[in-house]
Amino acid sequence: MNKLEALRYFCVASETLNFRETAQRLAVSPQAVTRMIAELESLLGESLFKRNTRNIRLTAFGEQFLPQAQQFLLGEERLFSNNKLNKKAMQGMVRITLPPLPLNQRLLSELLTALEPYPDIVLDWQQSVDKVKAIDHKIDIGLRICLEPEPHWIAQHICTFHEKIVASPKLIERLGMPKDIADLAQNYPLSGLMNPKLQRIWDWRVNNDIHFFPAQARFISSDAVYELQAALAGRTCTQIITPFCQPYLQQGQLVELFPEIEKQQWHLYLYRPYQSLVADRVTFVFEQLKQSLLRLYGSDEM
Repeated sequence: MNKLEALRYFCVASETLNFRETAQRLAVSPQAVTRMIAELESLLGESLFKRNTRNIRLTAFGEQFLPQAQQFLLGEERLFSNNKLNKKAMQGMVRITLPPLPLNQRLLSELLTALEPYPDIVLDWQQSVDKVKAIDHKIDIGLRICLEPEPHWIAQHICTFHEKIVASPKLIERLGMPKDIADLAQNYPLSGLMNPKLQRIWDWRVNNDIHFFPAQARFISSDAVYELQAALAGRTCTQIITPFCQPYLQQGQLVELFPEIEKQQWHLYLYRPYQSLVADRVTFVFEQLKQSLLRLYGSDEM
């Protein structure tokens, strides 16, 4: 057991009082946190936490031990702060995959600024709507819009997106408001987002109960940015997530159709595949991306 790491796990767990959140902060699995705390308790011969199915809290011994552990870690931090990230550890490739999002350029700009002290880190930055398998494609870090994280991820939830159906005022002026979803599906020009694996457009999934295939597709693309342009031009009605359309709704360049109908929600996750050993450069880039994403998509719901 690495005693220094065990103390770090304990101190973070004492802040969160939640092993899953501790795992997210440390970018490890919850099982690794549980195992490390158990080994530390075995070494000390005392329980550090009282656990039940709902929460955890420090024992009396844990409360006494915590300031000693914090003081020890602070001393270690001061001793090694100048050499925390050694030159060799910050060399090599970091492969990142992410979906098209309107703030990707700002995200990359902030990351490149953070990496200025580390010119030997090589970024492989791939933007795609395709869901790549991290292990097969040797992905170090990914960003994905999905319903829930995959079990082999170390994941950080960034925010929740809502899907909206939008059209330009001039299209509505020309065709009128659709009476219902069936009228929209049958009689209005729609855009379609291409599924790259199946080489056909995705169904429109309005919510768990309402979904249909856009038979009246008048614009097809593999990128929501271009679907947005088709909607702004008055060519199509488009189903699109909020980070793309919200500014144009606020400016009156788009109108929302059927706002009273509950729409599909999606979650944005930053993740890396679980590995027992993770290179310092990957951990560093993951942390920089997490900070930037939480700042750029600050609100939990968009």
